[in-house]
Amino acid sequence: MKLLILLLVLSSTACTKRKTEEPMKEPTAPDVRGEEVTYQAGDTTLRGYLAWDASKQGPRPGVLVVHEWWGHSDYVRRRAKMLAEEGYTALALDMYGDGKEAAHPGDAQKFMMEAIQSVDTAKARFDAAYELLQKHGSTDPSRMAAIGYCFGGAVVLQMARFGRNLDGVASFHGNLATEAPAEKGAVNAEILVLHGGADPLVPAEQVEAFKKEMDAAGADYTFIEYPGVKHAFTNPAATETGKKFDMPLAYDEEADRKSWAELQKFLKKVFAEP
Repeated sequence: MKLLILLLVLSSTACTKRKTEEPMKEPTAPDVRGEEVTYQAGDTTLRGYLAWDASKQGPRPGVLVVHEWWGHSDYVRRRAKMLAEEGYTALALDMYGDGKEAAHPGDAQKFMMEAIQSVDTAKARFDAAYELLQKHGSTDPSRMAAIGYCFGGAVVLQMARFGRNLDGVASFHGNLATEAPAEKGAVNAEILVLHGGADPLVPAEQVEAFKKEMDAAGADYTFIEYPGVKHAFTNPAATETGKKFDMPLAYDEEADRKSWAELQKFLKKVFAEP
């Protein structure tokens, strides 16, 4: 009888504990907001796109996204939204002015040359976007990174060479050459390079020169090459564009997926709390 009473008491206690447990909370779905923004660099009006998750509380790292050779496009805006879904505040910036997007390689080349005609011009346009992103209410201004595609990859690597205050920079199928190599100790940002092994626009000689430059500068960098993959491998429109203009461009779904996963690991690492 005493044993029966003890079992009933224990059973009652267990049931009571189960009833008072906190119910599991469902994760809040991202509420990604997008906003067109206009800002200035000297006399040039720039038009970018800001994306952040309104369901997330508190400041979070900021990531600048630099467009391809073609200019500010829906593609680079989509990448900003994807970063917002991952919990960052992202700004797809404008290096050409007025949010220009080229429809022909000749226009793209013209826009690019205007943007990089002087080091000061390129720095000023990048820095204007940097400051805008820092000031956004959802951004933690002490944690900043930049990623870029094609031309944009070259831009973010050059900003790292200049010693810009960035936790990390990542280049997707970006040009690696430079006329202003990094000086020893100048690179503050950690670097990730995601490169197509069959990209004739960034040949093996350029890759080796970049690695030697980074080693000499004492930079912290990771270089990942995807064998058989061509230029612009992350852009689904690349294959059609390559055929249209007879350019060595081709989308690669697997390399796109893998490189994005590498970026997520990289950002978590560079933004890790001390």
